[in-house]
Amino acid sequence: MVSKALAKYVRALHQRKYRQRHAAFLVEGAKSVLELLGSGLVIEHLLATPAFADQLAAAGPLPPGLPLSLASEDELTQLGTLQTNAAAIAVVRRPAEISLPPSMPTTRLVLALDNVADPGNLGTLWRLADWYGLPGLVLSENCADPFNPKAVAASMGAFGRVPVWPGRDLAAWLASLPKDVEAFGADLEGDNVHKLHLQPTGVLVMGSESHGLSPDVAAQLTRRLHIPHGPGGRAESLNVAVSAAILLDNFFRNV
Repeated sequence: MVSKALAKYVRALHQRKYRQRHAAFLVEGAKSVLELLGSGLVIEHLLATPAFADQLAAAGPLPPGLPLSLASEDELTQLGTLQTNAAAIAVVRRPAEISLPPSMPTTRLVLALDNVADPGNLGTLWRLADWYGLPGLVLSENCADPFNPKAVAASMGAFGRVPVWPGRDLAAWLASLPKDVEAFGADLEGDNVHKLHLQPTGVLVMGSESHGLSPDVAAQLTRRLHIPHGPGGRAESLNVAVSAAILLDNFFRNV
């Protein structure tokens, strides 16, 4: 049985203002919680069904001092954001933000997001950064909260491996980078990405699906990239995460 105080705390973390106030967020479901346990992030509370707690105990010792509360599937579903949850919810301390080295894009490709307001898209982009081994995500001030439960779930464990730098003035950050750092962005009038030989350095900036890049950010681009239609293709646009996956693959294709 979950205490009333803990239940109130978990429900509060559905909202961004309380996640910011408490510097904590939720991780839900079996796969994400298993990823969490190997991440090194600090767990404040773990709410788990008896069956999932037994599964964890059989897999190895839990972190010492981990506060574990047993809960039913109904309780987890009512407290969390998933439609069903037969495993666990963890309350996790938000990781301390590490500094953003200005020289990083000179040696590695960084993904920056401008006004990506959908947390599911943000989480999928976070997962892409993890897949391609990017050093992190730079997020504009008007992006979704990366620690929204939907973003955390869609990241598929990237929340514990890939740092994020949220709340940035993206145009100012791009303007501050060394002059030899390229800033790439998607544009229908840009260069055909399939005909380029790109190297994974610089910054790839992705904007919202509905509005694209904001004008001040677009003004900082040094190269615009275009994903051409296939023969007979007529779709008006691509989802931002799909577009990012295609572009990232072209950066890493020759590595």
